[in-house]
Amino acid sequence: MKARNELNRHLYRQKMDNAEISPDNSQYELYDLICRGDTEAVAAYSFQEALCNMADKRTLSRDKLRNLACHFLLCASTIAAACMDSGMGQTEAYTLADIYIIKADECKTADGIYALYKDLCADFAERMHEIRKEAVISLHVRKCIDYIYENLGSDLSVNSLAEKAGLHPAYLSKLFLQETGIRLKRFVKEARVDTAQNLLRYTDLPYPVISTSLGFSTQSAFIAVFREITGTTPKTYRETNYVLHK
Repeated sequence: MKARNELNRHLYRQKMDNAEISPDNSQYELYDLICRGDTEAVAAYSFQEALCNMADKRTLSRDKLRNLACHFLLCASTIAAACMDSGMGQTEAYTLADIYIIKADECKTADGIYALYKDLCADFAERMHEIRKEAVISLHVRKCIDYIYENLGSDLSVNSLAEKAGLHPAYLSKLFLQETGIRLKRFVKEARVDTAQNLLRYTDLPYPVISTSLGFSTQSAFIAVFREITGTTPKTYRETNYVLHK
C-alpha cells in the first residue's frame, strides 16, 4: 500500500485533534427521500447547510471552492447510485449526474454550487417520482413513455406512438389517460418543454437549435407550446434562470 505511511499520519493527527470523521445520517435521509420520489420533502431540505457540513468534515482540496465542488461530485455520484438501486436506468442516472457535475466544476461561486445541488436533488426526486408512478402502469404505456423520452426530436403524434405500441390510436389515448391521469399529447408537450428548460438553463444553444432538436416544426410552435406549459417564453425563461455564469 503506497500511501500507508501518509494514511497513518493523517489518522493519528485526526485522533489527536479529535477530528475523526463521523457518519452524516442526514445525508442518507436526503438520499432516501430522493429515492422515494418525495419531491415536497426534498424541496424543504437545507441543501446549503448539508453541503457545508460535509465540506467542513472532509478536506478534498485546499481551495475552499474546489473542496465544495469535490463534495458536490461525491454527492451526485452517490445519489445516482442510490437511484439506480431504486429503479432508475444506469444511463439516465449517470447522464443526469454528469450534467450537474460539469456545471459545478464550472461554477465560480459557492452560491452557484449550492443552487446546483438543490436542482440536482430536485431533478432526481422528480424523476424517481415519475418512475414509481410508471411502475404501476401497463407494458404498452410504459414502452410508450420510454419511447417518448428517448426520441423527443422524432414524430411523437398519437398515430406514430400507437404504431410503435401496436395499438389503435384511440385505444392508446384512452389507456394512457386512464393509467397516467394525463392526455398523451399533453405528456409529449411537457416532456419536450422539460428538456427545453434544462437546455435553456445550462447551455448556450440557440433557440432554433433547441426547437429543432426537440421536434418542433417551427420556432413559433416551440414558443407557443413553451408558453402554454410554463406561462412564459423561452427567451424570458433563459434570462431569468441561466446559471452558467455563476
